[in-house]
Amino acid sequence: MKDRKKTRIPRGAELLRDSMLNKGTGFTRAERNAFGLTGLLPPRVNSLETQVARVMDNVRAKNTDLEKYIYLSALQDRNKTLFYRALMDHVSELMPIVYTPTVGKVCQEYGRIHQEGTPGLYITAKDRGQVQKVLKHWPYKDVRIIVVTDGERILGLGDQGAGGMGIPVGKLMIYTACAGVRPEHCLPVTLDVGTNNETLLKDPFYPGMPERRLRGEIYDGLVDEFINAARKVFPDVLIQFEDFANHNAFRILQKYRDRVCSFNDDIQGTASVALAGLYSAVRILKQDLKSQRILFLGAGEAGLGIGNLVVGAMVKEGLTEQEARRRCFFIDSKGLIVTSRRDLNPHKRVFAAETAGVPDCLSAVKLVKPTAIVGVSGRPGTFTKKVLEAMAAINERPIVFAMSNPTSHSECTAEQAYRFTGGRAIFASGSPFAPVDYKGKRFVPGQGNNAYIFPGVGLGITACRVRRVTDEMFFAAAKALAGMVKPEDLAMGSIYPPLRDIRKVSLGIAVAVTEVAYARRLAAKPRPKDLKKYLAGQMYDPAYWM
Repeated sequence: MKDRKKTRIPRGAELLRDSMLNKGTGFTRAERNAFGLTGLLPPRVNSLETQVARVMDNVRAKNTDLEKYIYLSALQDRNKTLFYRALMDHVSELMPIVYTPTVGKVCQEYGRIHQEGTPGLYITAKDRGQVQKVLKHWPYKDVRIIVVTDGERILGLGDQGAGGMGIPVGKLMIYTACAGVRPEHCLPVTLDVGTNNETLLKDPFYPGMPERRLRGEIYDGLVDEFINAARKVFPDVLIQFEDFANHNAFRILQKYRDRVCSFNDDIQGTASVALAGLYSAVRILKQDLKSQRILFLGAGEAGLGIGNLVVGAMVKEGLTEQEARRRCFFIDSKGLIVTSRRDLNPHKRVFAAETAGVPDCLSAVKLVKPTAIVGVSGRPGTFTKKVLEAMAAINERPIVFAMSNPTSHSECTAEQAYRFTGGRAIFASGSPFAPVDYKGKRFVPGQGNNAYIFPGVGLGITACRVRRVTDEMFFAAAKALAGMVKPEDLAMGSIYPPLRDIRKVSLGIAVAVTEVAYARRLAAKPRPKDLKKYLAGQMYDPAYWM
């Protein structure tokens, strides 16, 4: 607050156009007189609580989730305090609107629903040589987190080009609402390097450059210039890579992870939340992780990221790395990944099984006899009735994670998972599903949402000025998240904490991550005497301050 009061406060209509300072009808009569607002607002003064109630009344009156998103996006553009107060107070209801699953539809319709304003920063190939100058155009100078995408692999929807801006915008909303990272510290970036989506190339409303995607040295040069420029303009920034295609995601992460404070949420965040779910599942089973056999449907960045983190966790429980990898099996578009295949890249080959190849999920389940199936394929309905029945025949309590987003791409629904396993599945999904009543029992399915992980990681990294993000930090985050699941949650079939507790969860994860950072001497800020109290004090809580 003190640093804000030192800055010039605009007056009149200019103040109402400043989304960080605007209070709308919350300005008191004294403030209206002092700042030249008298007559520019309806005369009745409203409390923040009344304004939030009005927001929710308007949201609930909309007919579709996309209409709700458009309304909320416009609210964020004019009054960030009110937007984040509403989002925090109604996180369970509004998160599916501003994040998954609605954000997928937002990206598909971005050219039609985009409103005037500055939701994020676009950097194109035409900006080569002056990316640093473009970054300086951003109006807020103390940026601490950048979420960047090139729009090539948006959720399970594929190439959305510049329309992928909906993803970094949504992720940063979650950073603020769930972990209290101040909105002015957040910068969404889209690298508009073209699109190979024919529909978008022919669409007159497409917001990006209607050109085919850059590849090779020109693409790599733009990414490198962006990374270097971001570090110069915002020296302590954390860069989160989001929704890059597999062929770029792994190599970009590998190139920069030891040079720049950065991580890839699709690889590391997804892995962490999935591992936390597996820890909760084995609590229900009264078993350990190292005894599980896990079959992954999908061998992209999410699946391989989960697999690698699970291997590390099994090693911590006493297995060798080779033994742990033999408990993880993968299916890609060509079938089970086995040693006899000659089409495997190095990321897949380390998980190749020494067994016969089979073409599909059902035959793999029958061959491998897994205790858990994890869907990260983006292929809807692939956990069929026969697959789920086969899992139930093999296991007393089969673990079924249908993690693909958005909801329309989920491998199965919660209702299908419970019904086709006789109510015995331990289920989690990437997108939210409503509670399921089956044979007199109510199941509350857990959502394996990355929002449980990345906001807390970002809070800890930025608050303590951590220089590097490591896989050990994501392992610690998974352990911390699983440790916050209460027995009563597990009894209802929910293997994650309720979303209403998300800020407590984020704080706990921030503590776990920074404990690793201090143990590994990766934090530039001296360790506070009370780390949890310090981190809690850094969390933004939207309220009117003037």
